[in-house]
Amino acid sequence: MNSFNLYIERVIEYAPRLAESLFETGIMMIFAMMAAIILGLPLGTLLYLSSKGKPMENKFLYQVASIFVNIVRSFPFLLLVVVMQPLIRFLYGRATGDPVAASFPMMLIAIALYARFVEQSLHDVPRGVTETAQSMGATTFQLVWKFLYVEARSSLIIGFTTVFVSFISYSTIMGVVGGGGIGDFAIRYGYQRYETDIMYTSIVVIIIFVVLAQWFGLKIAGKLDKR
Repeated sequence: MNSFNLYIERVIEYAPRLAESLFETGIMMIFAMMAAIILGLPLGTLLYLSSKGKPMENKFLYQVASIFVNIVRSFPFLLLVVVMQPLIRFLYGRATGDPVAASFPMMLIAIALYARFVEQSLHDVPRGVTETAQSMGATTFQLVWKFLYVEARSSLIIGFTTVFVSFISYSTIMGVVGGGGIGDFAIRYGYQRYETDIMYTSIVVIIIFVVLAQWFGLKIAGKLDKR
């Protein structure tokens, strides 16, 4: 009982710093997910439209976009963080110790990862939907916005949820390079100080966030799926 009381006291003691680290993780996640929607969604749509047999078929454009996505996705994340530091420092003024600076490599990965999910989701739309839209004289924009996105909305949400969950894990890696967040908290206050109870508490918090995000995303996707 005394051990449990001691643990509770330590959690209360570290609670302000834990809350601050969660806030930092939230900032990184917001920037990454905004990049996924604002840039990843259009890039994935472009990959679909420029692929073989699609309305904007363009082999060169598709290959350029696809190569970019493949390179970014296959790049080891920790090495990407290190490689991007000079660019981040040039653009933002600092590369470490700040959640906004830490979000730059996460945004790049988010764009590439979600773009591929979007492309696959649109390819899974039945061909009849595209044919129906074209027979009605829909423009490319109308085809995408009023037909493809509507038909693929459940799959797009599932893809976004998968990206979101992955980036909770990615955000913890930023702690290795002093990027802040829950990962940095676990390393500095748990691992480096040999306070395993604090480290495991951080891990439990991360797992809870992952489970909740996954449940919420699948719940929304299920409601949007009208098949």
